[in-house]
Amino acid sequence: MAGGRQCRLYEFHPQIALAAVLSLRLRIALSATALAVLPAASAVAADPPEWTRPTAPFHIVGNIWYVGSEGLAAYLIKTTAGAILIDATMAENVPAILRNIRSVGVSPRDVRYLLVSHAHFDHAAGDAAMVKATGAKVVAGVGDVAALQSGRPPGETTYTPVNFAPVTVARGVRDGDAVSLGGVTLRAVATPGHTPGCTTWTMRTRGAGRMLDVVFPCSITVAGNRLVGNRRYPAIVSDFRKSFDRLARLHADVVLPAHPEFADVLTRHTRGGERAYVAPGLLQTMVAKARIAFADDLAKQQKR
Repeated sequence: MAGGRQCRLYEFHPQIALAAVLSLRLRIALSATALAVLPAASAVAADPPEWTRPTAPFHIVGNIWYVGSEGLAAYLIKTTAGAILIDATMAENVPAILRNIRSVGVSPRDVRYLLVSHAHFDHAAGDAAMVKATGAKVVAGVGDVAALQSGRPPGETTYTPVNFAPVTVARGVRDGDAVSLGGVTLRAVATPGHTPGCTTWTMRTRGAGRMLDVVFPCSITVAGNRLVGNRRYPAIVSDFRKSFDRLARLHADVVLPAHPEFADVLTRHTRGGERAYVAPGLLQTMVAKARIAFADDLAKQQKR
């Protein structure tokens, strides 16, 4: 991996947000030829263990299955002409995700598209390995294409960014673009801020006895992004605000975020099947909380 893992990016669950922010430090910088150790006084932040903890796949609603890890979501959408995967998460998770895909009756070679939520290592570092294993075409927001193809995350952050294996993007999508396969259509909703190409995906599926609007929201946390003086992404503040407005207007019966704890994705399937995932208003609640956290982060950065 170019540049090594020098720190870890956190996209926060409300209960751990403050602790995660305070724990962001420069980490041990690894390369193929050298090991540089930070001063002993510096705290070294590790990835949350659930990010790479395998979990059994399970059905969510309609033609959608969960195939990710305990802490990082990967969603498999079955169609009559193959499957669509949303996010490959971290490189360490790819073997388990492939096993999960097989477990739900899909051959990895039948995964036709890999849709990317955004170009951060915890969601995109596994893309190259997943493409190698499946042959899937990568689809991502145009604002993140350069980052994915270089392996360097976009924008400027308050921590040392984590690079990842680059991957070829077959198609860069803009707001309103669609990806269709086997009678299933997913539509891109541009929600930049967290990254310039952060893309929310929407679709319809039949579940819980009716047609449902499903939203896979891209991350809307600040998570160490530099909001003031970000030369590589000067529009970050206005983009965040526009994306909050855009997401708040979306109708969502089912919300499936990239970090599953934001919508209790892993626990809902034990509460009563498909109906447990129907949660009108959940997306708006998530956006309202994110607005407050964003305003707090911005105010703090403006005082520095």
